Amino acid sequence: MSLWKKLKLFWWNHWVKIVVVAWTIFIFWIPVAALGSIDSYQRSYMVAWLSTMGLQATISAVIFVVLYSWVLQGGLQKLKKKQVKSDGVNIKWKDVIGMEGAKIEAKELVSLIKDRARVKKIGGSVIRGMLMMGPPGCGKTYLAKAIATEAGIPFISMSGAEFVEVFVGVGASRVRQLFQRARRLAYAHGGCIIFIDEVDAVGRKRVFSAFGGTEETNSTQNQLLAEMDGLGEREENVIVIGATNAADQTLDEALLRPGRFDRKIFVEKPDLAEREELFHYYLSKVSADSNLDVARLARKAVTKSPADISNLVKEAALIATRNKQDKVNYQHMSEAFERVDLGLKRTTKVSEKDRLVTAYHEAGHLIILYLLHPTDDVFKASIIPRGAAGGVVYHLPSEETSHHNRDRVLANIKVALAGYVAEKVKFGVTATGVCSDFTNAMHWAHKMVWEWGMGKNAWVGDFSHIPAEQLSESMKEKLNLETHEIMQSCLKETEDFLKKEITIFERFAKELLERNELDFDEIEAIFKEYGKSNPRVSSKYTPGV
Repeated sequence: MSLWKKLKLFWWNHWVKIVVVAWTIFIFWIPVAALGSIDSYQRSYMVAWLSTMGLQATISAVIFVVLYSWVLQGGLQKLKKKQVKSDGVNIKWKDVIGMEGAKIEAKELVSLIKDRARVKKIGGSVIRGMLMMGPPGCGKTYLAKAIATEAGIPFISMSGAEFVEVFVGVGASRVRQLFQRARRLAYAHGGCIIFIDEVDAVGRKRVFSAFGGTEETNSTQNQLLAEMDGLGEREENVIVIGATNAADQTLDEALLRPGRFDRKIFVEKPDLAEREELFHYYLSKVSADSNLDVARLARKAVTKSPADISNLVKEAALIATRNKQDKVNYQHMSEAFERVDLGLKRTTKVSEKDRLVTAYHEAGHLIILYLLHPTDDVFKASIIPRGAAGGVVYHLPSEETSHHNRDRVLANIKVALAGYVAEKVKFGVTATGVCSDFTNAMHWAHKMVWEWGMGKNAWVGDFSHIPAEQLSESMKEKLNLETHEIMQSCLKETEDFLKKEITIFERFAKELLERNELDFDEIEAIFKEYGKSNPRVSSKYTPGV
């Protein structure tokens, strides 16, 4: 190779260094040459002044670099890592109640974490990600802490919302910080669990701009995907547990593929036995009456989550304190249910005429609900105003039901229309309080015909998913006509039934006017006076069939 080519190649490879060195020599030579042309006093003064400028420039550069690095790492929004050692969490399996099915799957995960070496020896895939799904308040975070405790490894908890920022790159930077911290803890302690609550905030389906750009959430999620992929290439035992209340269809498919959140645990609301266990657990933390009927409370708490039950017990303890009583009794628990579900009682004065209309309105709901509904029991009837309602009939399913059959839906419509019918039967006119009842009744009737194929003509299919412009006007008319027919049929059956049971109807209206409220036992006793037994106890109806 010729000398010229060697010099040219050297220039290509090192031209930046050559330019920097030349510039440095040049900027130092100019002041030195200038200083040589002035007298000694001025030269000494200029040298002293120039020497301080170097120090100032160095300090300014250091401050700039530190601040710039700090901003890149999140600045004021820097990641707040909530890391707790396993012995600090201290939640054992015995403390996890009300979620037995989820606990079985969680125990399997702990065994796989502990037997990691054996799994790798066999050739199996070590678990890297697990997704907990279910309604809020069911104990997903609590279960994750129990996994960390039983596995004996540190636990880092974060919310998905903490990754999401307006500033580009901040969320991705936080993800890198989180996994870097987790890897260090795993190296020191043999493993680490990252728990990301509300993972749907950062894991929802990515949206790509038509102009080629992406949302900030996309870059954060991309970093999360990259970090979870990198876990398989490292020796550190890091497991990522995500929790969400959203359906898995809302999450990006890339998050759910094998190697990421490929294992799911469904944490659902507790059943009757689990609710009873939860009441025993939370009541043991307060001073409660030993004769408290916990089984009845559990039956009344259908659809309640563990967090709801905990809140009910705390509310009952506050009520007992306000009443200057030392122990929580059933009356306190019953009032706590009403406060949480129905709202506070209004203290506004109600006219006797309004009380009369409300009493007959609620009596209508009560009778149709108690005698005709296949699944729901009446736990309380009241004409005391609460929230926006002038009165209420508080009811819940007698046991857990996953589905609605035609009989149950028709009963819901009849119960909703019963207040309107009661006013019409007694007074001949109706009041505006029936508005919400009509909304409820129309909701069920519309779904029966348009979505569930429960109409008389059995139109099969979910017509609500067909775009309006693609559904013919004649078909819309037929569907709406059948919805109207269901409403009219339920209206007539409800009116006929109330007229048939007019004696009991008048009795309950009178009792409500005298007492303002009737509890479950009082309602049952009045029906028994008239030889009416609870149909949900004597019938062979199977809920949800």
